[in-house]
Amino acid sequence: MATIHNITTTYAGKASSPYLKAALLTGKSLASGAIDIKDNIQHKEVLQVITSDANLIKPGTCDFDSSGELSTTEVILEPTEIQINLEVCAKNFRSSWESLQMQGIKSGIPKTFGDFILEHVVAKTAAAVESAIWTNTTSSTDIPFNGFEALAAANSDVIDVSATTVTAANVTTEIGKLVDALPTAVYGKENLYIYASTSIFQKYIRAIGGFGAVGSSNVTTGIDNKGQTWYSGQQELFYDGIKVLHAPGMTSTKMMAATSDNMIFGSSLYSELNQASVLDMSSIDGSQNARVILRGSAGVALGIGSEVVLYA
Repeated sequence: MATIHNITTTYAGKASSPYLKAALLTGKSLASGAIDIKDNIQHKEVLQVITSDANLIKPGTCDFDSSGELSTTEVILEPTEIQINLEVCAKNFRSSWESLQMQGIKSGIPKTFGDFILEHVVAKTAAAVESAIWTNTTSSTDIPFNGFEALAAANSDVIDVSATTVTAANVTTEIGKLVDALPTAVYGKENLYIYASTSIFQKYIRAIGGFGAVGSSNVTTGIDNKGQTWYSGQQELFYDGIKVLHAPGMTSTKMMAATSDNMIFGSSLYSELNQASVLDMSSIDGSQNARVILRGSAGVALGIGSEVVLYA
């Protein structure tokens, strides 16, 4: 059965402008390098976490005297398979703007639409995965696995910081609470990140732009006296020397802090989530349909919970 394709057109015989599409979330979290990506997981992978107690190091003696205690625990990373299967009929385009691109009754879907739908499917997948890795649960209807937020909330070792309503006036204070809760051993790590939702990230930008950011009588000048115009969307943001990552998929009221190797994403093949294909069915079943296919898998895991801070 073909995918439902509702076409509303004022077709008058000439080619249209490029297609427009609704805005989608970007896959910043995975593309940023702030999350550890493990590839080639065909079913599931067991991650072994080894810790030692405080007795590992002791004063030196002449004899060998074993010390300390090692503990090995496991974290299971089991990606969930996902798919996009679309089927569109070339006939539908012969009465629309794309008809001039089509040669004869046997022609397949127009190239411009084929290129667009491939790009759209990949972008849609990136947006879905971006949301899933943060907010999804095993009961989600699109990609059923527990995201970082659910995993952190269920892990008793994770350090919890109570959230409040974040505004531009208090955002630096609230991020400070997250940073203050970091374990001493984690603070200062090169791969330490503050993961912030779009709402909180936006308020942090506004705060740095001047409102309450400068400790003087003039609190509106912001960085380099540029006020609210200082941020171009390209700069890296920091708080107390820690990178602040914009994570579009996070719940608007939440933040997390952790090292990137504690935030783990797994897939059968990460590149599969960025590759879609079009299959012309005319030579296979004699139909006028074309199928758009994307298949892959995705899942996340938290490493050492005691080194993760959740603001929620």
